[in-house]
Amino acid sequence: MPSLSVYKSELDYSYAPGIFPSMECMLHRPEKTRRVLIHSSAAGREGTDRLRALADKAGVRVEEADRVLARISGKDNCYAAAVFEKFEDMPDPEKPHVVLHNPGDSGNVGTILRTALGLGIEDVALIRPCVDLFDPKTVRASMGSLFQLRVKVYDRFEDYREAFPDRTMFPFMLDASVPLQEAVKTRPEKWTLVFGNEGKGLPKEFATYGQAVRIESNEKVDSLNLGIAAGIGIYQFMMHDA
Repeated sequence: MPSLSVYKSELDYSYAPGIFPSMECMLHRPEKTRRVLIHSSAAGREGTDRLRALADKAGVRVEEADRVLARISGKDNCYAAAVFEKFEDMPDPEKPHVVLHNPGDSGNVGTILRTALGLGIEDVALIRPCVDLFDPKTVRASMGSLFQLRVKVYDRFEDYREAFPDRTMFPFMLDASVPLQEAVKTRPEKWTLVFGNEGKGLPKEFATYGQAVRIESNEKVDSLNLGIAAGIGIYQFMMHDA
């Protein structure tokens, strides 16, 4: 087997570090999993035996690789990692979408992926420039939720709009916005929630792309963390009339 490199975005593969993210990779993308790395001290840890069983069932090679795990994770306590081929799926045109425009933090993106999946959204798009969707930090922050989602990265927001021209957009921003509680009442059959960069938010022209939405809060804070804002927005839209 070829040697494994520390992750770089130009590689055609990445890592799902951690026992649980590795199991999610094996459960939901076994055809993309190249091999599973396990630490020699992982025996007896919760999930290790199941991870081995999943790999055996899928015919995926399992290796004891303490030094490789330390090198690719930068940690001494990484007990497993799945090595997987990168993938891309077209979002389902009939389902609700979340679009992240120029997100800059892997932790935020991973958290949003996990939140979206947990609340029933399985289609997510990212707009460049953005964090690397397959950076192991993003994969780990998602706790492996990435492997159950249809995800696609677009060069421009216009490319996403051209691919899905009949959707109502709900950009989260202050300009020309209505409160979230009002926006959910107008939720159509096909809709997309759009969230901007952690520091800059969405460009002003996004207010013309659909119904701008704001999350109202008191004057004691000037803004909400992207992951928190996305979680609130997704929850309200998914739970309305549920």
